[in-house]
Amino acid sequence: MSAARPPEGAQPTTQRGGVPALALGGWQALLYKEILRFWKVGFQTVAAPILTAMLYLLIFGHVLEGRVKVYDSIPYTAFLVPGLVMMSVLQNAFANSSSSLIQSKIMGNLVFVLLTPLSHWSWFVAYVGSSIARGLAVGTGVLLVTAWFVRPSMVAPLWAIAFAVLGAGMLGALGLIAGLWAEKFDQMAAFQNFLIMPMTFLSGVFYSIHSLPPFWQAVSHLNPFFYMIDGFRYGFFGVSDVSPWLSLAIVGSAMLAVSAVAVHLLRIGYKIRG
Repeated sequence: MSAARPPEGAQPTTQRGGVPALALGGWQALLYKEILRFWKVGFQTVAAPILTAMLYLLIFGHVLEGRVKVYDSIPYTAFLVPGLVMMSVLQNAFANSSSSLIQSKIMGNLVFVLLTPLSHWSWFVAYVGSSIARGLAVGTGVLLVTAWFVRPSMVAPLWAIAFAVLGAGMLGALGLIAGLWAEKFDQMAAFQNFLIMPMTFLSGVFYSIHSLPPFWQAVSHLNPFFYMIDGFRYGFFGVSDVSPWLSLAIVGSAMLAVSAVAVHLLRIGYKIRG
């Protein structure tokens, strides 16, 4: 029988490096716990998504290089890299907050966090902050790995960083909503498979929407994920399908709307308080 471990929501007595955990505020302790949660299984939560993105690059880049032309002077493999990076950021940011909540609810250890005097804002900052951290960690790993195949270039890095942080924050907040709503793992899987995955793959990760028929171009403009991918790609090449300012306005508005819903559900204790 394994040695007893402190509850997942309990505040640790010490941090790595000997820094007392009591020096942390409430939201900081929860943020630290959430980051530590995914980092301790980094082979699954960070390395595996990086490998998946590399396989996408190898397969699609090899098959479609020279057959698909986008942005005249940009090779298809180079075009593909920012889409894969941003796709990895979004999917892992969503997975982090949603999996943490649903696991805690099913295992019953969420009660230890509920017993703390943390406000709903503390919950939101900790869960979304850790989601951003995981999303950016995976995205950075994908970018480093793909550098072996495509020489990285970033014309406007601040645009890329802004869209990466906003996109990860929005998906982290959406993961909070999904985790609060779901009561079992198959509900969470349905949320991810029927909403997150289709919106991600139909956002222009593997193609420019200008290659689509007019009807599907119009449909793509209704997908907020498209603006995240397109704006992020602008940071690499300085060209995009729509204005980066329009993308920034839409992504920022979507982030605020999703965050408002998540904060409200946390405030009322939706499906977590009796």
